[in-house]
Amino acid sequence: MSDFFAGIDPIRYAGPEGGSALAYRHYDPDERVLGKRMEDHLRFAVAWWHSFAWEGGDPFGGQTFLRPWHPQTTMENAKKKADAAFEMFRILGQPYFCWHDADIRPEQGNFRVNLSTLDEITDYIGGKMEETGTKCLWGTANMFSHRRFMAGAATNPDPDVFAFAAATVKSCIDATMKLGGENYVLWGGREGYETLLNTELKQELDHMGRFLAMVVEYKHKIGFKGTILVEPKPQEPSKHQYDFDVATCIGFLRKYGLEDEVKLNIEQGHAILAGHSFEHEIALAMAEGMFGSIDMNRNDYQSGWDTDQFPNNVPEVALAYYHILKGGGFTTGGTNFDAKLRRQSLGAEDLIAAHVGAMDVCARGLKAAAAMLEDGGLQDAISERYAGWETPEAQAMLGSDLGAIAQRVLDEEIVPEPRSGRQEILENYVNRFV
Repeated sequence: MSDFFAGIDPIRYAGPEGGSALAYRHYDPDERVLGKRMEDHLRFAVAWWHSFAWEGGDPFGGQTFLRPWHPQTTMENAKKKADAAFEMFRILGQPYFCWHDADIRPEQGNFRVNLSTLDEITDYIGGKMEETGTKCLWGTANMFSHRRFMAGAATNPDPDVFAFAAATVKSCIDATMKLGGENYVLWGGREGYETLLNTELKQELDHMGRFLAMVVEYKHKIGFKGTILVEPKPQEPSKHQYDFDVATCIGFLRKYGLEDEVKLNIEQGHAILAGHSFEHEIALAMAEGMFGSIDMNRNDYQSGWDTDQFPNNVPEVALAYYHILKGGGFTTGGTNFDAKLRRQSLGAEDLIAAHVGAMDVCARGLKAAAAMLEDGGLQDAISERYAGWETPEAQAMLGSDLGAIAQRVLDEEIVPEPRSGRQEILENYVNRFV
């Protein structure tokens, strides 16, 4: 048991008028939304890395957090970190957590030792999971922090780095399966390039495709039932990353024949960096049958980098969950808080309050999304806008050819008049719910 959170009681639902900063005002796990428990809709997960491994540094300054498990270089401190994590899980009551290998065990630089410490810490975490009932949403491998990965992992020009990466991913899939993880994520933090002057782009893409195919092959070999996910991101730290956005990832997966095996883990902050909205990325993945899970956070719109702040914008969150609910909701995926405290927020209470507020924002967004879906106003407006395509003439045109269509336009003297898209009316409609 950790005493890092000493004096902080488990968070309870107090209702919208609840007076405490450490109480849920909107997140009631047992509230029924569209006939399903709110907890089962949202499937919240805490990120091990930002909540416990991150030390408060930024590009211009080093560590600001001084935690009882620092320095993170020994197994003793890895277990202290796990104790604190599960104490926070007990306080928050969220159902899941997510992890990178380098966050839960110390980096030794030697694969044999890394494998041994990963086995040891996942044994320890597995015991904690049995005690608390907290589950693993997904695991992944950190193949971007260590200097060996400075030129990528699967896309590295050095075949020994490719081999080390493959061995690392195998060990992390094994560990995820051991912990009952429901997904396995590959985030290509440095799978891209800094300059084309020294990059064989096609070869790197082919190697990345083969690497991902090996992951899928290994999943089936060991009988892992979870979903394999990849996470789009356009840049940072690389100038250009090969998994730029949802559309790029879909094209990549189809090129290498993986579209039926791999789905997408979509992050709000990464969507913004790619020049998209979160709802756009989710809606596109849903439309193409490749939606898997989300990393919930936000960026500072005045910064051009990934600030990974906790979500606080209910309208943005509501539209994201609208498209998730419209598409049928999560299956193996969930809402992972890939978010971190500001480096001046030093206390244990700050970490709890950040998650409490974020969970409330998501709960409000979910309920607004469900209300919009039940009301049907947005779908009615879309159906009306595209109603012309339901006519036999319009459907027949899709099976016709340009010549026949041109002749019809001449014969019927078709002169179309523009129709209003009613954007402002629909924006006002959404504001009624949020």
